[in-house]
Amino acid sequence: MGFIVAIDGPAGSGKGTVTEILAKRLKLTSIDTGAMYRCVTLSILRNKVELDDIKKIEEILDNINIELLKENGNQVVKLNGEDVSKEIRDNPVNKMVSKVSAIKEIRTKMVDLQRKMAETQDVIMEGRDITTVVFPNADVKIYMDADLEERAKRRYAQNQAKNIQCTYEEVLEDMRQRDENDKNKEVGALKIAEDAIVIDSTNLTQKQVVRKIEKIIKKEKKVKKLEPKIYWERPETKRKEVVRAITKSVLRGIYKIFYRVEITGEENKDKAGEKGGYIICPNHVNYIDAVAIVVFSKERIRFVAKHDLARFGMLRWLEHLFDVIPIKRNTQDLEGMKRCLKVLKNNEVLAIFPEGTRNGLEKNGKAKNGAAFMAIRTGKQVVPVGISGTFKLFSKVRINYGTPIDMSKYKVKGKEKECQELATKEIMDNIVMLTNEKK
Repeated sequence: MGFIVAIDGPAGSGKGTVTEILAKRLKLTSIDTGAMYRCVTLSILRNKVELDDIKKIEEILDNINIELLKENGNQVVKLNGEDVSKEIRDNPVNKMVSKVSAIKEIRTKMVDLQRKMAETQDVIMEGRDITTVVFPNADVKIYMDADLEERAKRRYAQNQAKNIQCTYEEVLEDMRQRDENDKNKEVGALKIAEDAIVIDSTNLTQKQVVRKIEKIIKKEKKVKKLEPKIYWERPETKRKEVVRAITKSVLRGIYKIFYRVEITGEENKDKAGEKGGYIICPNHVNYIDAVAIVVFSKERIRFVAKHDLARFGMLRWLEHLFDVIPIKRNTQDLEGMKRCLKVLKNNEVLAIFPEGTRNGLEKNGKAKNGAAFMAIRTGKQVVPVGISGTFKLFSKVRINYGTPIDMSKYKVKGKEKECQELATKEIMDNIVMLTNEKK
């Protein structure tokens, strides 16, 4: 699979134009998914097929040939060999394309075509459900948005430039209806992916939007290139063990110089350790709170951390030394999950931030179910941890370990998702209690 940039957003948000510019600048293959659905819509209109006649629609899909070409620097869309670039933007297609794109059989066919296009090349693709359905594991996910009135003005100007006859009021009403249809589709509804970066272009120039997204893409491309190094597991040797012990001692000494560290409830880790490996779940308040957990523990603790932290050479060296497990957040990172399960199977100690990001709950983020899933799956206990402190130099940092939580009660066949949610809530409730607990 190549490098994939996925951009979603409502009609008129500017994603089509921005995608085209970025494709040229960064040498990515641009795939206009909207044009593909418009071609299907045009074919249905020409053949006078009713939208509930799935059999005839499937016949059209079996014989349709869509080509997205570049001629003299412009995109040319061909339907069965005919240039339909202008016709697919006319009002008849505009009014029907949202309903057509909601038909399951059509979406299945188009998604399959889109995924095949990305197998052997680096692509940038825009549409309504690219980040959520077509490429849920895309390297870059962007959601472009803008006020309805602003989007209607842009679309009206585009239509005028292409000599498409319509009024601004017609465009505005059409866009309002499309927004409603796109957001309420049973299949492929327009929504913001959990890990997508939202860019509101209402008050931004096109150049500003392009610059923002270009910066994001370049950063992620760098991380992608480093992935073999990031996911490499440094073999455990005597030399590595000695270097880790020395580094741990040095970091602990530095920590003591700059912070007054107070640790309570360490006996709870010993209780959990009596049954083998366990999972530590602290709240995440600062970049260096994980360091405190590791360097002030006699146990060897393997933390889970977002994989792009390792783009920095020194951090990557430390992560390899302390066997940190890199994971792509908000995706099904199977490699990361396998490593976590292996740690617990070997009766080692795994540490996961359920918030997923710093001060996740304060940002109204939803706690992640990863720790609960691992604990229920392996039968291991969870030790909740409350970390408190401002992390200002020479201030107090308190680490409060709570009573181990037995997750076996949440192992109910057929109710896995519901049980993970309940288990995560219990973990987070304990973390909050421990964080606010007075000495």
